[in-house]
Amino acid sequence: MSTRHLRRVYGNDVLTKDEYDDTSDVEPITRDEKLKSFNVFNLLNEKFECETINDTENETAVEHEEIDNDKSNKKKKKKKKKIEKSSKIQDVEKSENLQDFESIDEIERTVKEVNKLLGEPAPCSSKIQDINSCNIRDNILIVQHKHLNAANEMRRICGSKVSLRENKNNRGRSRVGLKKLWLTSHTDWFPTAKFGLSMAIDNTIKSSGGVQYFIFVHSPYYRQIQMKFFDAVESQNPENIVNILNTHPCNIDALLQFADLCKVNEDLQMSAEYVERAVYYLECAFHPLFNITSSYCRLSYKHQANRALFIALFKHLMFIGDRACNRTSLELCKFVMSLDPDDDPLAIILVIDFYAIRAREYQWFIDFCQYWEEKKNLTQLPNIAYSLALANFHIGNLDVANELLQNALIMFPGVLLNLLDKRGVETDTKVLGHDHFGLRAKNTTSIALEKLQDLYVLRSYHLWKESTPMSILSWLESAVHAVMGRIDAGDEYTKFCEMKRIKRYQGKPPRNVLRHIILSDMKEVTINHPGINNGEVIFSYDPLPPTDSVDIYLKRRIIHRSAQQNTNLLSLFVSSLFTNPNSTVVGDAGALNHVNNIHEDPPEEFD
Repeated sequence: MSTRHLRRVYGNDVLTKDEYDDTSDVEPITRDEKLKSFNVFNLLNEKFECETINDTENETAVEHEEIDNDKSNKKKKKKKKKIEKSSKIQDVEKSENLQDFESIDEIERTVKEVNKLLGEPAPCSSKIQDINSCNIRDNILIVQHKHLNAANEMRRICGSKVSLRENKNNRGRSRVGLKKLWLTSHTDWFPTAKFGLSMAIDNTIKSSGGVQYFIFVHSPYYRQIQMKFFDAVESQNPENIVNILNTHPCNIDALLQFADLCKVNEDLQMSAEYVERAVYYLECAFHPLFNITSSYCRLSYKHQANRALFIALFKHLMFIGDRACNRTSLELCKFVMSLDPDDDPLAIILVIDFYAIRAREYQWFIDFCQYWEEKKNLTQLPNIAYSLALANFHIGNLDVANELLQNALIMFPGVLLNLLDKRGVETDTKVLGHDHFGLRAKNTTSIALEKLQDLYVLRSYHLWKESTPMSILSWLESAVHAVMGRIDAGDEYTKFCEMKRIKRYQGKPPRNVLRHIILSDMKEVTINHPGINNGEVIFSYDPLPPTDSVDIYLKRRIIHRSAQQNTNLLSLFVSSLFTNPNSTVVGDAGALNHVNNIHEDPPEEFD
């Protein structure tokens, strides 16, 4: 008996090699292929088996042929129906198009007749311009989620094996719960309980055009901790700030202040970690409607509770930029600027060009300058003037780049020699001997404008070192020689720029520029100058608050200080009975005068 017969008898069990016949040409099969009904006595007749097998094979073949024929017939019928439908649709469309053309012709004829009688109307392109401007604005200020994480950019730069610490932090993202965080890559700092900081919609400011204002809210518990922080800052004892962080690790101002202490001690890694932790806690307190990618969420810098987000993000993007994560820093610049684009309280406009060029977002930067030029006169800043020319040079617009670079050299001649000095290039004797880049540049450059030029040179001098198909140095050299030729020929534009430079940049720099210089923390650029700093006390957690600041702690601080003054005076009076009766209190009186003079008007600022 063959193995086929045995399988049918024993229920299609799989047989071993020793059990089944070697002469059979059929492999063992499994139980799944067992027939539903089978008569065992049919095995006695081999002919019956062969006939049944042949019959079943023939039947299956016939069935397959019939099924194939049915399918082919159905396909043919469907094709015919589709062809008929398409022909009908084409006929209908042709008739409709003819009717449309006829109606359009009639309308055009009537319009032409009316225009002959009443005159041609002016072209109405205001709506189109508004739509284009809105599209440009959305494309410029939009923030992309994928470029907000510095760890992702580090992986793109250095590869997948960046650090074990970043991988561990990314694994713990599920601990945050339903809330998705974007500004930082850490998740092990998530507060286990409410720490007193939240965000609400600011109804005191009217919103228009889809813009919505928000405000950070401090709970009574958080206000008590904040008053302790103010006392710790005034005590000038770093241990008091450390004690606050040990007991209340989510206090934002204490984190920022301690980060600056770490930076003074040259512990940059610890400083960056505390700044990032402050950004993390601020993001945990965001309102559900506060969208960081949108350009329609605003925060007023006048409110003291809102200023921590601006300052923390500024310091955070600076630390990230030092790690060569330029695209992440650019996206953070967009976010900070979108919070208050009109006032720009931290002067992000002085650094956004640097990160745009470093991230090779040349076209974006050109579009950004074109959009904001009419509102803010961006080309009147030295960093924008030179960076805009450099961006056009990188994308191949050489004619535009040459014109912009020559204009920048004429308007801001003091940049050239400092740039070449930092670049390590030996300056041509013709350039050194030319009056436009020498004595005249120094005499017509005010102190405030000199600070802006020094900021740009110290921050962006290595951008002029990059190798390109056409050397940047040769391009700069040709532009300098062209400018000297225009000046020697008596070009009127050079005289206009000189008069503009003398009149426009006189006076004290704006308050947002001073904040930018303080937060940038460059040793070569400071505000320690009689014409800039008027002796105002500067705190790193809130440098130079606005003159119209809305401070919920001002009254409490004044009352608290007056109480301390009374206790100090009482103790001094008691001590004077046993020591020197001519002792006076000078420092405390000066502190009271400083508190009373918080809202004094600042000196005039240049436009």
